[in-house]
Amino acid sequence: MKLLRVGTAGAERPALLDRNGTLRDLSGLVTDIDGDLLADASALARVREAAQTPEVLPPIDTEGLRIGPPVARIGKIVCIGLNYHDHAAETGSAIPEEPILFLKAPDTVVGPEDTVLVPRGSRKTDWEVELAVVIGRTARSLESAEEALGHVAGYATAHDVSEREFQLERGGTWDKGKNCETFNPLGPWLVTADEVPDPQALPLKLWVNGELKQDGTTADQIFPVGEVVRYLSRFMTLYPGDVINTGTPAGVALGRPEPKPYLRAGDVVELEIEGLGRQRQELKDA
Repeated sequence: MKLLRVGTAGAERPALLDRNGTLRDLSGLVTDIDGDLLADASALARVREAAQTPEVLPPIDTEGLRIGPPVARIGKIVCIGLNYHDHAAETGSAIPEEPILFLKAPDTVVGPEDTVLVPRGSRKTDWEVELAVVIGRTARSLESAEEALGHVAGYATAHDVSEREFQLERGGTWDKGKNCETFNPLGPWLVTADEVPDPQALPLKLWVNGELKQDGTTADQIFPVGEVVRYLSRFMTLYPGDVINTGTPAGVALGRPEPKPYLRAGDVVELEIEGLGRQRQELKDA
C-alpha cells in the first residue's frame, strides 16, 4: 500500500493512493498514519481490505492539495552516516567498522514539496537523497538482520539536508548541521514493506536545478537495512513510527571539487527513489 497524509500543515488527513493512481480518503477508517496505526494489526488489516476495493473510499480532489509527511508524531529520527561505499570514497573517509549514528529532531520533518530554508549564516547547505525506514513493531536487542526486517512497517523517500560548516567545522557532534528547520522532507508516500521485497535494490537519484547530481543504488550500502535496524536495537529501543535515514550515495556537494556547488535560495532540488515517489523543494532564505 501507498499511504500518505494530505492537507495543510498540522491538519493533514490520512489517505491511500490506489492501484489506479487515485487518491482516496482514509479518515473514515483511521484517524491518522502514525505509530499507533502501524502497530495495530487489525487497523492495518481494515486498510488493506479497503485497498482491495478502493471504490468504497471517497476520492480526494488533488487540485492545489498539499502532501504532508506520510508519518505523524514521529518519536525519533535515527540517521546513519557514511553508509555508502561510493560516498565514503568521494569524501576521502575510511569505511566505518560499525554504523555511524546521529539524530535528527522530528520537528525537522516537512512534506515532500514544502519549502526548504537555508539557515541564517549558511555557506554550505548540502543535499542528500536517502532511503527512510519506518518502524512498525517495537524493536529491542534483535538477534538477526532477518528478524529486524520483520519490524519494518515500510519505506519512504527522505531528503537529509545538511549544513556542512555547522556539521564539520563548528566542533562537537554532527547534530548542529542536521537539525535546522525544514531539514528533513519526507514522502510523498509510506510504501508498506510487502511492496518492497528487497530494500537493497532501490535506485536513488537527485537533481539540482535540473542537473543530475546523485545516481546511486541501495545495493551500495555498507550496512544494509536489516543490519542497521538490528544494530540500532542494541543501543536504543525502536518504537512504531520511528524513522531511520539510512545514508546517501555519492554526488553530494561536499564531495565535489572547489568551488563546491552548495545550495542557495532559489535553487530547486528534486529527488526520487524508485517505487517510493518523488520530491521537489524550492530553497528560500530562513
